[in-house]
Amino acid sequence: MDILVCVKQVPDTTEIKIDPVTNTLVRDGVPSIVNPFDGYAVEAAARIKDNAPDTRIVVLSMGPPQAEAALRECLAIAADKAYLVTDRKFGGSDTLATSYILSKAIAKVEELEGKKFDAIFCGKQAIDGDTAQVGPEMAEHLDYPQVTYALEAAVEGEDLHVTRETEDGKEIMGVKMPCLVTFTKPSYDPRFPTIKRKMKARKAEITHLTTAELTNIDLTHVGLKGSPTRVKRTFVPPRKEAGVVIKEETGEASAQKLYELLSKAHVI
Repeated sequence: MDILVCVKQVPDTTEIKIDPVTNTLVRDGVPSIVNPFDGYAVEAAARIKDNAPDTRIVVLSMGPPQAEAALRECLAIAADKAYLVTDRKFGGSDTLATSYILSKAIAKVEELEGKKFDAIFCGKQAIDGDTAQVGPEMAEHLDYPQVTYALEAAVEGEDLHVTRETEDGKEIMGVKMPCLVTFTKPSYDPRFPTIKRKMKARKAEITHLTTAELTNIDLTHVGLKGSPTRVKRTFVPPRKEAGVVIKEETGEASAQKLYELLSKAHVI
């Protein structure tokens, strides 16, 4: 079993503040972390490896050179090999361009690894964008069947059985491999890295893939110029004043009070 997990380094949104003048994110001094949903995807792959030790896990990320830190964290947890897609020409890529680049990078990694991946795992979305588009778009570029909102996965013969979250609870779906699965938060937390794996991850060689290596990419479909998305304006919604809380002794009294307030405001 060979699994590729796509991960992204993102700013820790619990530490982000908004500039009151420009209404933009203040990223200076904000620590970067592995996107939490991608962490769940790594854990799902690790659990498959627990049951099948010959499973090989490769992690792939797209970003600047400092994104190596996120890949090393994944290596410390369960991954066996890491690749970083990095090139200034990819800067400004929207979700469509990003998914296109990653799909081409996957083909290159498979060439370098000498084998095709049985499954590609991703987080359902990145917390710095929350679009949930890149995973499904990658599946379309690769022409793979896909399952979204997965909680866990298990290999059953030539199929992957995925337990996924639904509005009514959970369901188990069987999907033929190769396939792509996006993961959401399960009921358990991802495992912590061991000291031994952390030390090994620090010394691990991370292969960089640039436009020089990704010769199969059409550069007209990458970067800002190759992205159809245009952001016109970003803003912080104005804070709304707290409403009136009606809490009388009985329901009838509360209804009467509400009627009086609405009448006074000429709403009714």
